[in-house]
Order: sequence, then C-alpha cells, then structure tokens
Amino acid sequence: MTSLIRKIHFGIADRHQMFRLFDRHAGRPDRWQKDDSALYGGEWFEIAQAQHDSMLEILPPLWMRSEMFAMREFLTGSITSVFYTLRINQVTRFFHAYCDLSDPRSPYDMRDAIVERERQPVKAMTREERIEHIWSATDNDYRGYAGADFRPEHRGKRTVIVYGRPGTSFQLLEQLTDAQISEKLPVHLRHLPLPEAA
Repeated sequence: MTSLIRKIHFGIADRHQMFRLFDRHAGRPDRWQKDDSALYGGEWFEIAQAQHDSMLEILPPLWMRSEMFAMREFLTGSITSVFYTLRINQVTRFFHAYCDLSDPRSPYDMRDAIVERERQPVKAMTREERIEHIWSATDNDYRGYAGADFRPEHRGKRTVIVYGRPGTSFQLLEQLTDAQISEKLPVHLRHLPLPEAA
C-alpha cells in the first residue's frame, strides 16, 4: 500500500518540535496493535541544519546517498526516517521524511515531492496541509481520538477542541469548517491562499 506524501508542518521545526513530529500519533488508542505503516509513511517536514547534523551523528546511518541518509532504526514495519539536504531555489534546506524502504523508489519519490512542493514561488497551503499543521501544532491536552461519544464509524479518528457556543467540545479534525481552521492556525498562516489549480 502506497502512502500519500504529505507536508505535516509549516516552518522550520526546532529540536523540540522535531521530536514531537517524529511521533505525532503517539496518543492513538490502538498504538502498536496493527500495522501503522500507512499512518506514518509519506509524512515530511522541514528542519534546521543543526537538527539534521545531530541526527546524522546519533547512529551510523543505514545508508547514505548524495543528498540523503536513512536511519538504521525502523519506526514501524519498513518505515524509517530519511533526512535530506536539498538545494531549492538556490537555498540549501534540510528535511525529515518517513519513507517505506520496502519500495526502493520511496526515498527518491519523497525527495521529488518535497522539491516540487517547496519550489512553488508563492506561499500557499492546501486544506489538507492546514489540517495536518493544526494536528502537529496542537498540544496533546487539546487533541485526541474519537471515542464512545462519536458515531461508530468515526471512532478512532482524530479530534481537536473547538471553542464556541454553547461551549467547548471535541470535534473531528477532518470536519473543521474553514472558519475553525483559520482560528486554529497561527496568525502568519491564516491568510495564505489555496494553491492555484494546475
């Protein structure tokens, strides 16, 4: 099964953010009870050079290839961290991604997707990117997973706290309105346009 390649955080993650993003699904109720490869595979975000270099020094990498290296320890199944040093629009930048090494093309497809996404001249965010950023940036106390209060088909899906009338409640992340999404995004990301249709 091929996972969707998706950007999960806008901006350059600092050390603390990087470690939170490594396992942003840690609170799920069925953790490790099934194959979580599709949950993690395809996630990527930008990091600083210091974080990239420190990860290279932790353990000898599984392999190194020009602008990328893979971590020796696997997160789940055949999913592991791949770190990239990429020159995009004449600027050297650093990224982390979860790639499925059962597919030899996975690290290269990921690299190409990152470069294509980051070469866009105008900053823009898709609805999916906005939702993923909200999930990544929300503290564990304000996010969770749908339980018995939700319809059976929604149980286990991601939820976030929504403030409103008559009060606060957890709502399915995927069902946030555009206004709710805007309220939950950091101010500097709220007014970014949607990408133009190709």
